Amino acid sequence: MIITSIEQQKNNKRYNIYLDNEFAFELSEELKLKYGLSIGEEIEQSFIDEILRNEEQNKVISYALKLLSYRQKTETEMYKALQRKGFDEVYIEYTINYLKKNKYINDFEYAKMYINDKQNLYKYGPIRIRFDLLRKGISKEIINSILVINSDDEYDNAFELALKKQSSYIGQDKYSIYRKLGGFLQRKGYSYDVISRVLDNLLKNW
Repeated sequence: MIITSIEQQKNNKRYNIYLDNEFAFELSEELKLKYGLSIGEEIEQSFIDEILRNEEQNKVISYALKLLSYRQKTETEMYKALQRKGFDEVYIEYTINYLKKNKYINDFEYAKMYINDKQNLYKYGPIRIRFDLLRKGISKEIINSILVINSDDEYDNAFELALKKQSSYIGQDKYSIYRKLGGFLQRKGYSYDVISRVLDNLLKNW
């Protein structure tokens, strides 16, 4: 087969490749330059197949990088996102390895950042944080190596949350407030012991 025409698409850096005067495939400028395609060149089907495999692989990587430009993802989240898009498993696996190798995704760093944000900004308790990270595909080993539970800090964060939330229950009886605040703190990820201490201290003079 002979390359009879190479036409750049309008408004982008992609090219339409014609073989024997018929449209055959399109590819990026990067691959056009990589393979040095030129008009009049004779190419075999095996060569075309290689080009198209590289084109598809680049497409998957580009999509993954686009997703990361919106929000950082765990390895599992990225894998599921690429699966939902319908990409072939072999391209997904290569892309995940590429992203890890080039430090675009890193579950350890993700978990460290997530724990810091949720503890300091949102005052989440360790139970909620652990659950959320496991759901995102972070391994127990990584979580255990980063999530350090300080009972005093846990209590202080829970007490701060309860104190702020308490004002929304003005006029209600102590039992109702105890039950509602307890449920609120439980959803935030605090243990039964911490919740009991917080509520006993907060409501002892109610």
